[in-house]
Amino acid sequence: MTDMPTITILRQPESRTVRIEIDLDRWERLADALGFYQPSFLKTLRQSLKESKRGRIRRVESLGELIR
Repeated sequence: MTDMPTITILRQPESRTVRIEIDLDRWERLADALGFYQPSFLKTLRQSLKESKRGRIRRVESLGELIR
């Protein structure tokens, strides 16, 4: 069994803001587990950055709007 990174999630009462902290030494393992280093993810990320620079963005209030 591999050690998973320690993640601390802090939330203030009555707040809609959440702060997530992770040890930098373990960030790369988590990023790899989530697929952040996969070629397909990196290609999509590069394309998203290009579109953002061209102004092809839209604001969303929730992730649910993206699947409608």
